[in-house]
Amino acid sequence: MKMHKEILAAFPGLSVAEGDVGPLSIQEKSPRLEALRDETVQSIRERYTLERIKDEPLFRAYRDFFWKVGVDPTKTRPASEALVRRILAKKMLPAINTAVDAYNLASIRTGIPIAAFDADTLAGDLSMRFAEEGEEFLGIGMAAPVMLHKNQVILTDDDEIVAVYPYRDSDATKITLATKTVHIVACGVPGVEREKVHSAYELAVAYLQEYALGTR
Repeated sequence: MKMHKEILAAFPGLSVAEGDVGPLSIQEKSPRLEALRDETVQSIRERYTLERIKDEPLFRAYRDFFWKVGVDPTKTRPASEALVRRILAKKMLPAINTAVDAYNLASIRTGIPIAAFDADTLAGDLSMRFAEEGEEFLGIGMAAPVMLHKNQVILTDDDEIVAVYPYRDSDATKITLATKTVHIVACGVPGVEREKVHSAYELAVAYLQEYALGTR
């Protein structure tokens, strides 16, 4: 991934780990993946409490990054923290398909936000830069595009914005049952060791290979 020099200057220590995983045969659901989900939920409830989650150093690093890019992390949670909070609040995890559910579990287990795209919808390699004031972005689940501000960090391909880093991916590049190859990006921020980011990427790859290759 190409990181613009302004990003590197503003956020020393920021790192990502990325790559393609495929070919996949994505299904709506998998009993084996549901078993992994149940095991993960139990593990998270033993590891964290809802009252103290905000003080965990890993999640704190992402919250600090959010404040710096003009996002209130008490209203818009870092993706991994949001999923962990759902578990601790005894809410259901989103069930999308075996690919999305698999890398979400990797994000939950590691605490690292993971972005993912249908590789066949991407034009060229990804770049990370600051948004221009007034650029528009339509994320997954949004009814209408939002206007971005110049201090927000975005990922783009050669044609368009594909993510607001590190919490919302583009609707145009989302993973569906027709997706054959997934492009994974494990999202680091300053204060999070590069090794943790790489480990999250590796776990996401392993889960996709284990649970999104069709029914077994």
